[in-house]
Amino acid sequence: MVQGAEPAGRAPRELTPGTGGGGERYRDTGHRAPGTGHRAEPRYQTRGRDRVGPRYRGVGGRTKRDTSNGNRAGPRHPVPGGGQSGSPAPGDVRVGTDRSLCARARGGKGAESAGGGGVKAAAAAAAASSPLWGGTVRGRRGFGLRPVRIFVMEWQPDEQGLQQVLQLLKDSQSPDTATQRAVQQKLEQLNQYPDFNNYLIFVLTRLKSEDEPTRSLSGLILKNNVKAHYQSFPQGVADFIKQECLNNIGDASPLIRATIGILITTIASKGELQAWPELLPQLCNLLNSEDYNTCEGAFGALQKICEDSSEMLDSDALNRPLNIMIPKFLQFFKHCSPKIRSHAIACVNQFIIGRAQALMENVDTFIEHLFALATDDDSEVRKNVCRALVMLLEVRIDRLIPHMHSIIQYMLQRTQDADENVALEACEFWLTLAEQPICKEALSGHLIQLIPILVNGMKYSEIDIILLKGDVEEDEAVPDSEQDIKPRFHKSRTVTLQHEEDATEEDEDFDDDDDDTLSDWNLRKCSAAALDVLANVFRDDLLPHLLPLLKGLLFHPDWVIKESGILVLGAIAEGCMQGMVPYLPELIPHLIQCLPDKKALVRSIACWTLSRYAHWVVSQPPDQYLKPLMTELLKRILDGNKKVQEAACSAFATLEEEACTELVPYLSYILDTLVFAFGKYQHKNLLILYDAIGTLADSVGHHLNQPEYIQKLMPPLIQKWNELKDEDKDLFPLLECLSSVATALQSGFLPYCEPVYQRCVTLVQKTLAQAMMYNTQPDQYEAPDKDFMIVALDLLSGLAEGLGGHVEQLVARSNIMTLLFQCMQDTMPEVRQSSFALLGDLTKACFQHVKQCIAEFMPILGTNLNPEFISVCNNATWAIGEICMQMGAEMQPYVSLVLNNLVEIINRPNTPKTLLENTAITIGRLGYVCPQEVAPMLQQFIRPWCTSLRNIRDNEEKDSAFRGICMMIGVNPGGVVQDFIFFCDAVASWVNPKDDLRDMFYKILHGFKEQVGEENWQQFSEQFPPLLKDRLSAFYGV
Repeated sequence: MVQGAEPAGRAPRELTPGTGGGGERYRDTGHRAPGTGHRAEPRYQTRGRDRVGPRYRGVGGRTKRDTSNGNRAGPRHPVPGGGQSGSPAPGDVRVGTDRSLCARARGGKGAESAGGGGVKAAAAAAAASSPLWGGTVRGRRGFGLRPVRIFVMEWQPDEQGLQQVLQLLKDSQSPDTATQRAVQQKLEQLNQYPDFNNYLIFVLTRLKSEDEPTRSLSGLILKNNVKAHYQSFPQGVADFIKQECLNNIGDASPLIRATIGILITTIASKGELQAWPELLPQLCNLLNSEDYNTCEGAFGALQKICEDSSEMLDSDALNRPLNIMIPKFLQFFKHCSPKIRSHAIACVNQFIIGRAQALMENVDTFIEHLFALATDDDSEVRKNVCRALVMLLEVRIDRLIPHMHSIIQYMLQRTQDADENVALEACEFWLTLAEQPICKEALSGHLIQLIPILVNGMKYSEIDIILLKGDVEEDEAVPDSEQDIKPRFHKSRTVTLQHEEDATEEDEDFDDDDDDTLSDWNLRKCSAAALDVLANVFRDDLLPHLLPLLKGLLFHPDWVIKESGILVLGAIAEGCMQGMVPYLPELIPHLIQCLPDKKALVRSIACWTLSRYAHWVVSQPPDQYLKPLMTELLKRILDGNKKVQEAACSAFATLEEEACTELVPYLSYILDTLVFAFGKYQHKNLLILYDAIGTLADSVGHHLNQPEYIQKLMPPLIQKWNELKDEDKDLFPLLECLSSVATALQSGFLPYCEPVYQRCVTLVQKTLAQAMMYNTQPDQYEAPDKDFMIVALDLLSGLAEGLGGHVEQLVARSNIMTLLFQCMQDTMPEVRQSSFALLGDLTKACFQHVKQCIAEFMPILGTNLNPEFISVCNNATWAIGEICMQMGAEMQPYVSLVLNNLVEIINRPNTPKTLLENTAITIGRLGYVCPQEVAPMLQQFIRPWCTSLRNIRDNEEKDSAFRGICMMIGVNPGGVVQDFIFFCDAVASWVNPKDDLRDMFYKILHGFKEQVGEENWQQFSEQFPPLLKDRLSAFYGV
């Protein structure tokens, strides 16, 4: 690791997509352990909690629409609870005996056809009889609308045109690529004609003679057109589509009903809820229809609208329709059709997390109705009941606490439900409960039942094994498909300081899940995630319930059960480490013996679990466990199975971070293995291999700078570098890897630096040029992917840091300072973040080139001291500190541009530790070079300044900052008087200050003691903790 206030461990490498289509970036926002990169670490994911250790992704990831019933889970955001209690527990309410709504639904197909007539008649009759939609309802506002009569617009298709559209729909179902391409072109042509969309809706709703897949496809193409061009539809076309949707929501086919529902919600989410005032009243009235298809179709559409527009429905913009909709949905919890009951719960569930007012007013009725459905025969209903209870646990735990015992008993049953989807929803309950303060108290008595259930859920199911090709042992020669490789986003460099203890509590990596072919959240992952978080809550209290099970699992002859035991062992590693230590001398050798197991899935899970105990392995004598583990892991890196390669590479990177320089004696062997893997790996694992090499460089540092190691490592890296084009995203991990390698090799990188430097400058220049073209003519040019620029800036930082003064000639021959000036003003925070890291590194390496630009750079640095963008602010602060040390007294004109902002940041509550430390160092350095300008503000920052720097290791940054504070005390001694005890504490944090700095401390301490007199000093020093008293006495004689 780089010492001091350097950009720590290169840019953190962990990059994961968001739950969306790959557009969101999770970027570093402060101190984080280095190199936890593109890893396969945890076998499970969660809703990205800020907790060290494996991450698991929960409900937030389920966003696909299931067109068979329209059930989706929305994203979940925890909301603080509140309110009072008072609803019955699951055992208190008789299971749904009231089927009063069934009579309405018994009409079957009805007297008229299920197409349009029955629905229109039902809508008209319901609208006429219902008081709900006519103006206001007593006591609360309704929609304020009269029911709107449906007028049939007589549009008729041209027969020839209709046949053409039908042919197109048939062709589009062809697997042939050329046909697909022709269909795409034809679609683009037809979209020029506005009434093409009339043909599409006509096929969907009226052409009952066509097969259902063709009709549904017509609707889905129309849905895409609505998404892309709805604003440009002529009014007549839009009206015709809306009217056809409402007239045919009760189609006899479930597939067509679902497609119409999707079409309706797509139109509604295009801002049309306000412009389509009759939509919600009519759909709600259709729920009263005696025709089952009409009721179910309307409910399906409402459920999709509730999912897609929940915030809008709870706003004043629509006159708060939920005041009517929620009580209406609650009535249908007792409907005789399970599909309708399920829709009703799913609709209400959309409003739990947002704490919709209308739901909060009815929350007791809602909970009572849920309890009544607890043992429903239908699995979809049970799933939605479990989902509701999990969300209520986050939002209204106050209402559940009185019934918690019964709810836990219910969830224990449901976590073992025969339907895995129900079991998965129920299993989420334990994950959510673990985050609640009441967890320990509520669950203590139930662990004896819960732990075996969770452990049992951690086995691979038969379907998992088929999907994971669990019987395929060797697949290394099979090329990866593009969808195997998730999009990666680069994370910008963040500058951090080294601490006395290697703190990890602010580690913000988002570990991704490793079951790529199974990247859907499943019961195995959820059970493992729950066991992990519960291990963190209960710590070693979990072990009495777990250890008796573990032995039977770990030594079981059935590989599926043995594999689940190894997963259990890994899941509890973080929470139960203390209690596991006595068993590790026996368990670690057993796990190492599992590494060559004949089943690939056992080999891969053994890699992961061993990585979870890497810290302990490294703490023992190296020959005992480290050497055998490393030897076996390196063999697994060259395994014939791609999944094992991935797990081994990731585990090895974790081991590298823990072992650091312990690996130096084995470097030759390690490099031989990693370089051999270059020729063996397919695309996806190659990206993970770059991470393992970069982490190795971070971990062993300058020990890598030996001719034999450079000769092994650099040729394959440079070969890949030359193969990749400038627009290839595989450059990201390779550039990150090279950045670490350049920093470690220092002058050893010189032979390779020129082409690497030039290409980075070109990438920055190209991206800036693209951005400029896009900004001036957005309709003609695409927005550039700025990650190329960010990753290039970070590699330039690595070069500047590794090569030091040798980089000067490269900088002199390029326009990097001009480019840096533009990057520092970029709209994207991550670009600015990496720019300031590079500026700081160039300041240290070749200040003569930076100095010419200081007048332009300093105002930009000053405006970026904005703690809303933590990492940008952090790196700008660090760069200012480095500039101070080079400028000396010439810094004086610029003090006013930055000092007030720095003082404001250091006094700000809840500022991350890294930013506080860098701010304190920079204030100290400013005071060191310009004491007269900074000292008058001493009293405003001395206390937080001292507390921020007391835990930093002795180093150059700390030295210069403390010299600055001593000089400022010399100018303004009154500024420190009130907080002198904090200064004493900060001085005592030094282990070994340089002699002249120790003299400065001595003079200030004795000067203060003389000023106040012996008696006052005695009273003052009585407040010191014993350790502080002893240190000051021993080192400074006070």
